Amino acid sequence: MTATGEGARAYPFGPVDRLEVDPKLAEICGEQPVLRVTLPYGGDAWLVTRHADVKAVLADPRFSRAAAVGEDIPRTVATGLPSTSMLSMDPPEHSRLRRRVANSFTVRRVEALRPRVQRIVNGLLDTVIATGGPVDLTQTLTWPLPITVICELLGVPVADRDRFNVWVDGLLMLSDPVQSAQARGHLNDYLAGLVALRRTTPTDDLLGELANAEEEDQLLDEELVSLGVSLLSAGQEATANQLGNFVYTLLTRPDLWQKLVADPGLVPDAVEELSRIIPISASAGFTRIAVEDVELSGQVIRAGDAVVAELGIANRDPAVFDHPEEIDFHRGNVPHVTFGHGVHHCLGAQLARMELRVVLESLLRRLPGLRLAVPVDQISWRTNRLIRGVDALPVSW
Repeated sequence: MTATGEGARAYPFGPVDRLEVDPKLAEICGEQPVLRVTLPYGGDAWLVTRHADVKAVLADPRFSRAAAVGEDIPRTVATGLPSTSMLSMDPPEHSRLRRRVANSFTVRRVEALRPRVQRIVNGLLDTVIATGGPVDLTQTLTWPLPITVICELLGVPVADRDRFNVWVDGLLMLSDPVQSAQARGHLNDYLAGLVALRRTTPTDDLLGELANAEEEDQLLDEELVSLGVSLLSAGQEATANQLGNFVYTLLTRPDLWQKLVADPGLVPDAVEELSRIIPISASAGFTRIAVEDVELSGQVIRAGDAVVAELGIANRDPAVFDHPEEIDFHRGNVPHVTFGHGVHHCLGAQLARMELRVVLESLLRRLPGLRLAVPVDQISWRTNRLIRGVDALPVSW
């Protein structure tokens, strides 16, 4: 890897602003789709922004995640992922782990969960409506739902879910390696105890199924723990923030909200379009290392160079999306890369989509007059986190 080099631009170019794409980022990357940047930690990397190039980096085995494990690797976050994380593996190791758990996240299995998710949402909205408003939707709906779903899926007791919220929140801090490491340690210790219990007392939750699989399908304890941490952080943090981001976007664009009220059948298309247009990550994605020379958009990336992909800009590539800055629920096929691409495509993408659809459909049906209870400039935002999201979302109806 190359240390900080002459001519590289400091990344990020500007502070994260709500759900807006950094205008400097859009301008620079429009001119130089493969750009040399200095990341906040570890030195220089190539920043890739075109849709086709981003998909190539995410899917081409010449760009390795396993080679990006280590403290001296250029990265956007203070602490990199451990080698035991499935996100830090390449095939065949990655394939072996993913194959064990993938069946739990097929479209069929996720649809089987829909009635339970609907009951959870119904109960949360019953409580919301009983207050008469105004109410903070993050505390009453968008955060409680995902943590309940993922903990039920894994088999985490209800009484421990508040602790999980705190640990996952600390794990995804951008610039505090001590807090991030402490949070990961808490999660690892807790899940290790849960795995040990599942080994001796089988259950029908996901951890129980994996812990007591046939011998040829058995996972090591540390693999199960790492898998649990990954599912919790993605299934909770990303989904909870995106739920709030979706509602915020729709309520600050009342024409879009009313369009869905008038035609709730548009919700599946709206989920895909909002997933495309909202840049959920606060920075470029996980670093990959080129294991041989590769050319992208005329730029040769040398073996050993670090590469990061900017999904939010790729999702607005005019070569792929007509009028990319507009929100269009009639766009049809939306080949966004918000959930990734290739072997590391988000395992829980179908679960996230289903939760997003159920929440929007339920809000449109039960609270069609939903509106922000405070001016837009009074909405507070979570800062210094890997995932963008509202800190509080006061609403009335």
